[in-house]
Amino acid sequence: MGYHEPVMLAECIDGLNIIEGGVYVDVTFGGGGHSRAILNAMKGGKLIAFDQDSDALQNAPDDSRFQLINKNFCELKSALNAIGVFEIDGLLADLGVSSHQFDEGERGFSIRFDAKLDMRMNQSEGLTAEDILNDYDQKELARLFWEYGELRSANRLAMLIINERAKKRIETVEELKAVVSSCAPKFKDHTFYAQLFQALRIEVNQELKVLEDMLLQAVEVLKPGGRLVVMSYHSLEDRIVKNIINKGSVAGELQKDFYGNVIGVPLKAINKKPIEASEVEIKSNTRSRSAKLRIAEKK
Repeated sequence: MGYHEPVMLAECIDGLNIIEGGVYVDVTFGGGGHSRAILNAMKGGKLIAFDQDSDALQNAPDDSRFQLINKNFCELKSALNAIGVFEIDGLLADLGVSSHQFDEGERGFSIRFDAKLDMRMNQSEGLTAEDILNDYDQKELARLFWEYGELRSANRLAMLIINERAKKRIETVEELKAVVSSCAPKFKDHTFYAQLFQALRIEVNQELKVLEDMLLQAVEVLKPGGRLVVMSYHSLEDRIVKNIINKGSVAGELQKDFYGNVIGVPLKAINKKPIEASEVEIKSNTRSRSAKLRIAEKK
């Protein structure tokens, strides 16, 4: 199937606290592993899943309680309202890029294959990684390598790219690796390239912005007592999730009204610290090593 083994599957399903006849949303359908497990745990009810990658549509389970929406999850509220759903009992988000996308060499997500630098999860719209590398100015490139890749050599990387593209356009994975190879630390080159590709992927897909939009909408559509279950794979995502759960805002500042009174935070954290995968799971599935699971309930 080529899609990944879902990480912390039992913990995610428990976290949703599924009730009979409830309405649930899986905003990261992918290979459908989580959706199938949710359907198995449900009695009646309805499950709505989102995936902007049209490759995922072929994995839809044949179940009358299930509906797959081929849209970005930042359109959560309007897409649900369009099908007559205004409140939900729980929402699950597994924010990792699916292994399928990494394994499709021609999509340009992976450092393992030489391919065009695309990296769009929705291949019908938006800038590609190639566009960004060849069109952004030095300051913009350095910013995204620093902010999204957490790379110390961000300025030097940007300069190398600017110098190279003055001679010829950078179009493929191997061309990019060749341009920046002098910045890759010895014996840690794999991590370096992974961080570089992460930075480009986040920018191409505006991942942090759409995550913020989706979470704020999720808080609105959840019923009181409804659950939010989010699994992230890097600190930038986890920080956003944590801030929205604990403070009700993306920046992590408590919201105040016109008079300076703190407005109640809409969610209550179920687990104070993020849940992490067991040693056993990490041995059998290396993707789970960096996963952090946070669960919250609408007050």
